Amino acid sequence: MPRSDAGKLSLILLFMPFVLWMALLIVLPQLGVGYLSLREKLGPGKYSFGLANYMDFLHEPVYWNTLLRTAWMSILVTILALIVGFPVAYYIAKIARQRSRAALFLMCLIPLWVSDLVRAFGWIVLLRETGLISGFLQGIGLISGPVELLYNDVTVVVGLVYTVVLFMIVPLVSTLDGMDNSMIEAGYNLGGSRFTVFRRIVVPYAMPGIVAGCIIVFMLTAGSYLTPILLGGKNSMWFTEQIYEQFVTRYNWESGATFGVLLLAFTSFVVWLGLRLTGQSLASTVAKD
Repeated sequence: MPRSDAGKLSLILLFMPFVLWMALLIVLPQLGVGYLSLREKLGPGKYSFGLANYMDFLHEPVYWNTLLRTAWMSILVTILALIVGFPVAYYIAKIARQRSRAALFLMCLIPLWVSDLVRAFGWIVLLRETGLISGFLQGIGLISGPVELLYNDVTVVVGLVYTVVLFMIVPLVSTLDGMDNSMIEAGYNLGGSRFTVFRRIVVPYAMPGIVAGCIIVFMLTAGSYLTPILLGGKNSMWFTEQIYEQFVTRYNWESGATFGVLLLAFTSFVVWLGLRLTGQSLASTVAKD
């Protein structure tokens, strides 16, 4: 076999698992969900196709209000994750010694060693009415009785930030690690203050990592289910709960598929809008020279 043909065959075999994974686990399921969203059940074994499921969504305020609530809370979680993650990433990439970088990065990975369910129950143990924090506050005399810290928006946001902040830190560390320290030193030599150097040099250089981290965090947060439900309770009003209710509780696969398509479309629109506002492109964000 000629060397060129062998190279082409090796390339095909190398990418075949990825192509199969994309086709079987992502593309085909999404096509199936899209197909179900256009199908309306008229009776036993009788269906019609159209946009009736989408019209039902628009005519029910609780559904699109829940979608909008999920979107703005996901944006809030993304902003807080950036505020928390950027200093950590900058310290790991530019300040920490070479020997301690691996240890610091490993500490950031520790939360991923347990599942979302276990982490959520950990928050419940801390924040419930008979939990550790309530007991501690009673023990030092700050409160006179048990206090319930669960089942509110603040708890949901804190739990989500804790869950996704690592996905903000990783792309930021990767981006900031490639920045030459001489760029920062040149900024100081030209009379720039710390804030000016940060705003004019560090942030523009780190922008691809910032945008990549924000996209990942936003998509993960908007699609989260366990943390909002367990920490927010019945009042969480998270859109994935509506999807679960349609699929599992009501066994209405057509409406559940419609909600899934709308969630994907809406979050994709928010990501596109964010790219436009920041002047970034998806290609430059994913692969930075």
